[in-house]
Amino acid sequence: MTDVPLVLADGIVRRDAQRGQTLLQPTTFALHAGDRVAITGPSGSGKSVFLRALALLDPLDAGRVLWHGKPVERAAIPRYRRNVAYIRQRPALLDGTVEDNLRYPFELRTYRDVRFDRARAASLAMQAGRGEHFLDQRASELSGGEAQIAALIRVLQLTPEVLLLDEPTASLDPESSHAIEGLVKAWFDADPSRHASMWVSHDPAQAVRMSERHLTMRAGVLDESAAPARAHEEPAQ
Repeated sequence: MTDVPLVLADGIVRRDAQRGQTLLQPTTFALHAGDRVAITGPSGSGKSVFLRALALLDPLDAGRVLWHGKPVERAAIPRYRRNVAYIRQRPALLDGTVEDNLRYPFELRTYRDVRFDRARAASLAMQAGRGEHFLDQRASELSGGEAQIAALIRVLQLTPEVLLLDEPTASLDPESSHAIEGLVKAWFDADPSRHASMWVSHDPAQAVRMSERHLTMRAGVLDESAAPARAHEEPAQ
């Protein structure tokens, strides 16, 4: 672990302008390479607000986000999001096949230095228990779990440094949840000296499996607590 965090939230604040409510109280948090962090807390406590703020998907009302020790300037936001990837609970897929969805990022200017690798995408699908034919399936015909697997593969093929996972297995069947967890673990283990993850979950057992640091969020206040009891370490069945 290096002294300089991959991502540093420096006093960031988010407010609801219409209601005048503070959604995220002033928060300072450092995410280092090698960190595996879980965030738990009641619904509406600000967990997703915090992750979206870290991903620079929503404007900050105060504070700043630093990447490798430097503030993220507006021109660098696309490159930052390429490396600090946000995975939402309900993925948005395009019309067409899974492969069409996997190819889409490579059409964007941010990824013009890389090309789609079908063999690698198929390998990731295999890791998730799907055959190569998975890439030929219509996105509109995928189950919720399959759609989330496709969305995660779409991100992982771009080799991000950080994954911000916002309840990616909520409402999924155990098999799909296990596949998602397995993909994330394999990505992290491939280069733990460069990777870090934050996983928002309502499942205490999953939080234990997928983290070594445990944060709680209540009423927009982030707090680091002792790791929960490791009585449920077995993966989802």
